[in-house]
Amino acid sequence: MTEPTTKDIPEELAPPPAAPDRNLALELVRVTEAAAMAGGRWVGRGDKNGADEAAVNAMRTLISTVSMDGVVVIGEGEKDEAPMLYNGERVGDRSGPECDVAVDPIDGTRLTALGQGNAIAVLAVAPRGSMYDPSAVFYMDKLVTGPDAAGAVDNRHPAAENVRRVARAKHESPADVTVVILDRPRHDALVEEVRSTGARIKFITDGDVAGAIMAAREGTGIDLMLGIGGTPEGIIAACAIKTLGGVIQGRLWPKDDDERQKATDAGHDLDRVLVTDELVDADDVFFVATGITDGELLRGVRYRGHTVRTHSIVMRSRSGTIRLVESEHQLDKLRAYAAIDFGDLN
Repeated sequence: MTEPTTKDIPEELAPPPAAPDRNLALELVRVTEAAAMAGGRWVGRGDKNGADEAAVNAMRTLISTVSMDGVVVIGEGEKDEAPMLYNGERVGDRSGPECDVAVDPIDGTRLTALGQGNAIAVLAVAPRGSMYDPSAVFYMDKLVTGPDAAGAVDNRHPAAENVRRVARAKHESPADVTVVILDRPRHDALVEEVRSTGARIKFITDGDVAGAIMAAREGTGIDLMLGIGGTPEGIIAACAIKTLGGVIQGRLWPKDDDERQKATDAGHDLDRVLVTDELVDADDVFFVATGITDGELLRGVRYRGHTVRTHSIVMRSRSGTIRLVESEHQLDKLRAYAAIDFGDLN
């Protein structure tokens, strides 16, 4: 009997050598679990910087063990802002494929500090050179919706028109549509326009990665996300939408004339609508997130003595696989090899 060759193996089981391996998924979820368990100790303590630092340190420790040669292209700042995972930082054990890495140890630091819902630890990985470079403009005017309405919406249209288009695509009335919007003064006119259609609004104070995924994922009760949020968060959300289907559309939104000039000098077309495949130009993308506080997307971390429970979502665009992972961690055993203190802060 002859040994099977590569061409005999189904495509899903034989990714190209340069692509991240399917086994990378469970390595990555260990990283967001660690960040969530470390940051979760700070829930409701009123210290978002303390929470973020704890999550960053845990994520940095665990990500160094992942089988990849990664470069952080969507991070928390520049190198001189340590201990953040900075743009350009090399991560992974250098043994695996070359990857772009996007990190947000806590998407929703203020949510964590105030004990509010939908704070998550996030990590996304794609082949090297595939993630959009957002360096010139920090904000983006975004629209996100799921597969049912992906072909009906257009970020160049008024918000009310997009609400009506989503309703028609879902065979509903605008009053059935729920839109998630960041609660910011800059969105006052947007809010009034959405309300004029009869649609409902779910306001979020932070965490627009989670908001975008809720808009694209079935069963969350959210149909559409609109408004101006971070460009890095838009790219991270696009990594998830590559698996979920649906669409993210974004137009760069300079916050002042200086940033507008920098964007123009960098060659950006500020009228152009960037879509999912432009934000992440790859077919094999991993997205993982672990809940820190309870939300529509994931449950938060549960601490019970020496045991911690976490709830995560793991996605791979190439296969379209979405896994919900519930894990139980024994803290005394984790401390023996993880070099992270997940226990009490005292």
